[in-house]
Amino acid sequence: MSLTPNERIKLHGFNNLTKTLSFNMYDICYTRTKEEREAYINYIDEQYNAERLTNILTNVSDMIEANILNIAKQDYEPQGASVTILVSEGPVDESPLESFKQSPGPDAVVGHLDKSHITVHTYPEYHPDEGISTFRADIDISTCGEISPLKALNYLIHSFETDVMVIDYRVRGFTRDVEGHKLFIDHDINSIQNYIPESVQDVFQMIDVNVYQENIFHTKCKLKKFDLNNYLFGYKEDTLSEEEKIEITKKLKKEMDEIFYAKNMA
Repeated sequence: MSLTPNERIKLHGFNNLTKTLSFNMYDICYTRTKEEREAYINYIDEQYNAERLTNILTNVSDMIEANILNIAKQDYEPQGASVTILVSEGPVDESPLESFKQSPGPDAVVGHLDKSHITVHTYPEYHPDEGISTFRADIDISTCGEISPLKALNYLIHSFETDVMVIDYRVRGFTRDVEGHKLFIDHDINSIQNYIPESVQDVFQMIDVNVYQENIFHTKCKLKKFDLNNYLFGYKEDTLSEEEKIEITKKLKKEMDEIFYAKNMA
């Protein structure tokens, strides 16, 4: 199927296709001591608390032109946060007014969408003895109808300090045209990279694993340029000996490679 930008598929009834974008980002840091690890975790929890994540997902909803029905958010102890937003393609006039309000309680807010949802979960963690601390955020945007989660991909990339990204996109189900023929996808795509600006592609190494016949697309990204100063928490590399620089660089690059290739390396 190939459509010009001005062409639209004439459907029989509602567009039942489900489009899901999963965006996983990783921030990696070298922390020498227990105190540095704890400070890094506290920094991440402050930078990516539930309130800020809610703002990010609200902007995503605006970009994909979805209507927010309800929001649920939570900061966890000792670390991490989650936000879930339920959205609809258009206004839901029959929904009671209360469903658009924040739920009561000092620590939680709940929101719901019709047919679609956006979620984010964060996972700060650290290696038990290698000095490596890692922060991961998982964002999932699942939509139906004509809402496209790919519209928000560039914004998500720029909303996080990312060393490695793993991005999945899948179109599920089918819808019918006016003649009753099934349509298993309603837009042209051969790679998630089609939706990543060249300015971003220039700074990342990227690999694709796509299953075109199943409408499954997978892209991994890893920063090309390595600057040790960007991975030291609270100090600069000029305070380190040459041997320390080499050893720390080796550990950091190994961590990024293991995440990028999804396997442990010797």
